[in-house]
Amino acid sequence: MSKAKVNKGYSIKAIALDTGGTLSDSFIIDEEGRFTVGKAQTTPQDESVGIFNSMGDALGQWNMKLEESATSVEALVYSGTAMINRLLERKGNSNIGVIVNAGFEDLHRLGRALQCWVWLDYAGRLHAREHEHPKPLIPRRQIKGVRGRINFWGEQLIPLYENNVRKTVEELLDMGVESICVCLLCSYMNPMHEKRVREIAEEVMAKKGKKIPIVLSCEHNPVRGETPRLNSLIIEQYAAEPSRKQLIRIAEHFREKGVPAPLRVMTSYGGTISPQHKQLITILMSGPIGGVIGSKFISEKYGIKNLVSSDVGGTSFDVALMMEKYVPTKWESSIGRFILNIPMLALDSIGAGTGMYVRYNKISENLEFGPESAGYRIGVCNEKSGIETVTMTDCSLILGYLNPNYFLGGKIPLNKERAYQYIEEQLAEPLKADPYSTARGSLDLIEINMKNHLNGMIQGLGFRPENYALISFGGAGPLHVAGYSRELNFQDILIPEWAAAFSAFGCACADHSYRHEKTMDLIITPDGGMNPIVAMMLNATWADLKQSIAQEFQKEGRDPSEMVFKPSVRLEYLGMLDDLEVQSPSDNLQPDDAWTIARRYDELFEEIFRRGTKSPELGYHITKAVATGVVPVPKPQLPEHELSGKEPEEEASKGHRDIFWGTGWHQASIWEMGLLKSGNVIDGPAVIEAPATTLLVPPGFTVTLDKHRIFHMEVA
Repeated sequence: MSKAKVNKGYSIKAIALDTGGTLSDSFIIDEEGRFTVGKAQTTPQDESVGIFNSMGDALGQWNMKLEESATSVEALVYSGTAMINRLLERKGNSNIGVIVNAGFEDLHRLGRALQCWVWLDYAGRLHAREHEHPKPLIPRRQIKGVRGRINFWGEQLIPLYENNVRKTVEELLDMGVESICVCLLCSYMNPMHEKRVREIAEEVMAKKGKKIPIVLSCEHNPVRGETPRLNSLIIEQYAAEPSRKQLIRIAEHFREKGVPAPLRVMTSYGGTISPQHKQLITILMSGPIGGVIGSKFISEKYGIKNLVSSDVGGTSFDVALMMEKYVPTKWESSIGRFILNIPMLALDSIGAGTGMYVRYNKISENLEFGPESAGYRIGVCNEKSGIETVTMTDCSLILGYLNPNYFLGGKIPLNKERAYQYIEEQLAEPLKADPYSTARGSLDLIEINMKNHLNGMIQGLGFRPENYALISFGGAGPLHVAGYSRELNFQDILIPEWAAAFSAFGCACADHSYRHEKTMDLIITPDGGMNPIVAMMLNATWADLKQSIAQEFQKEGRDPSEMVFKPSVRLEYLGMLDDLEVQSPSDNLQPDDAWTIARRYDELFEEIFRRGTKSPELGYHITKAVATGVVPVPKPQLPEHELSGKEPEEEASKGHRDIFWGTGWHQASIWEMGLLKSGNVIDGPAVIEAPATTLLVPPGFTVTLDKHRIFHMEVA
């Protein structure tokens, strides 16, 4: 946003927060939809400190303090990476007991074959050179089996051995576990055994005078897939549940400041829920999902049908594709090397960020990056960080892209000479090359990896980059977008001025919603016919799900009558393996409505996969009933400015400095981002600086700032 100050007295309507591994972002909206952005270092031990520092940075641009307008806040949304980082770093709570069917005690350890390779890069998958099972999150001795069996149709084959259950619960309690997860086969079809296990466990706990949570998979995530269902249940307690206290603390701090709006947390499916919600696993990937929601908002405002969302942070490069403005939801995702069956917007990530370490491999005699990252400590250029290994940020610094006195607006001074020294000693000398070429080569390495990831995702769907526009965000997106978009020929490349806080912006665009689902196996015939019993089963399932969602809103003090209920189904052509989600015309289906559902599926399938692969003659298999309840919340409005001339005003200029691009040095013009006017055109070589991000415009590139304060990049 522009640095121009506004008068005091503006009413804050919505606050969106995004705490990353390096920086915490705040995105604050006033009563007219205008917004301001703030940034501060993340404080992992108490995230609220970094959050309020970030908000102070944002509100300082409005000459305001939160207390001046706290009572007017109607929406407060959080997203963050603490939970996913806890899983990735294996620093969660492993003091968990698990009860499964007898004979399946090693299910968590063995998993599925897919878990052995899904996280690898293409070469690793192709040559089968690195396959390995992920390390279990909890010890084998804490996983116990009980006798009893429900079959695929929900019928009881073997009664539950209740004495076996009592003994098992006693053993787990004696170990001192802090929670017990229960995941029995086919409980999504018939939960009677799991519910009886809980009843027995409560009886045992009453006798022992102990009380710990008993979590059932039939209530937590009643969908098909034993391995991912068990993984989801365990990871809920291991990585997500430990963040509940942190989230509640953040909410309490806002209440102490006078904010009446309840804290809501971004979910993996694009809605927001309360920190008190019984199922926190859906907020595991809350940080990256915010950017996808923001990208969808931009695609609708600009009328872009096909858009690639790309987020560059300190540790990862996150990519999502939107086709015909449709953001697909996938049900099986790999997170931390584990397969989970939770609803998630189709997002794919690789380890490629500005905090990644760069090393010389003595065996291959090549440079390698990652997988470790310096995170919020930045790199060796940050003398107080204790970092002794070169990062990508160090490379960008010595190449002239970053201003050492303007990182986070100058709050963190960077030592350019120190970065040069470490790059020379650790990378350049072993390669027998000069430090600048080595640094540029390091950035080329990571940007080529990003580019290949983008291209592979797009061409994997049968399209080409020419069919898409690209939006780049994240604190490092503007710095690297020219590198990772080279030669891909996107229709347009969009870079929001608020790219550094774009995920927080996306949180502000999200609905306050709950999403519940249940596995089903129902058939629509090729002619679009539906058995009346099928319609009755769907209607009854939606009614149950609607009631459970209404109860969630009631817990938060929301009036369920405000809820907009959206029933939908996931279905596929009979015999296929991948389903798609379409909205139902009603939650009170009549048999004739099946034709509408079938046609909607045909149209969506054709938009994504094209006409030649449609198979309506096979009939349709409904795999899940999905219910979403939405309560409207304030949304941001894109800023709109009058267009000025192409030439920037003199006050926006910060002079010149040399930058290294390609194989040599170039004199680049330097500009203050907030002082550029809508309509201005900047030709490369140039660097456009802001306190929270830096936009690199290499030689041969041009950017134009539009009326909504979004840059459009093109190769001249």
